[in-house]
Amino acid sequence: MENILEVQNVNKSFKDFNLKNINFNLEKGYIMGFIGPNGAGKTTTIKLIMNLMKRDSGTIKIFGLDNIKDEQSIKNRIGFVYDENYFYEDINLLEMKKIIAPFYSKWDDKIFNHYISRFNLPLKKKIKNLSKGMKMKYSLAIALSHNADFIMMDEPTSGLDPIFRSELLEILSDLLQDENKGILFSTHITTDLDKIADYITFINKGEIVFSKPKDDLLENYGIIKGPKEMIDQDIKKEFIGIQQNHFGFEGLTQNINRARQIFKDSVIIEKPSLEDIMLYTVRGSL
Repeated sequence: MENILEVQNVNKSFKDFNLKNINFNLEKGYIMGFIGPNGAGKTTTIKLIMNLMKRDSGTIKIFGLDNIKDEQSIKNRIGFVYDENYFYEDINLLEMKKIIAPFYSKWDDKIFNHYISRFNLPLKKKIKNLSKGMKMKYSLAIALSHNADFIMMDEPTSGLDPIFRSELLEILSDLLQDENKGILFSTHITTDLDKIADYITFINKGEIVFSKPKDDLLENYGIIKGPKEMIDQDIKKEFIGIQQNHFGFEGLTQNINRARQIFKDSVIIEKPSLEDIMLYTVRGSL
């Protein structure tokens, strides 16, 4: 399969934070969830991919092209939704659209008007008078209106009600009926990714913890619950992260088959959510 995005050995240093050897690929036709706690490096990575920030080393290719040398042609094919508002605040939605549309060779007013109507957005209202949720919907309408081949989203469901979040996930799933498109979806609301993501890339403290198919994670990882008497140093080594109280322990393993061999019927084994995997991995690194 052809990769729509390739991030290889990317590094970026700041005074108090380092992004270290970031590596992951996204194939065409798939949705990748990009997860990690606040401050882990998600937004920095996205800004590097979009060339809004200069990397110190490494390579980033989109559609097989260098994201710096071929920036203009690449961005013509990308729809992006950020968690912050980058529109002019003192003009209305229609005026803002007229500024943005000429930058895209495949801009389609029919698609734009479809989403404006679907999202119930007031075209004559000034952007500064929109709620955060409405601004996010407008960003999404813009991102979807020029037949983009790659959609990048940084916390797109932040500030949205559950009904619209569900609608957004449907829209994204529909987009991938075209197997030449791809989506990178950065969020801390992992329940959204439980529903639609094909791959999960997890970043913590500026380093990639893993980048794997979601189904592999959910099949191989497990939550183990058992009595506290079972816990010793050797047992603790079996877990990525563990939590103990007066009654027992609860921990995350990345090898559920090994856990079954070790613990047999003396524990409860449950399937984890993506939130469980993120939470226990971050705890284990502390």
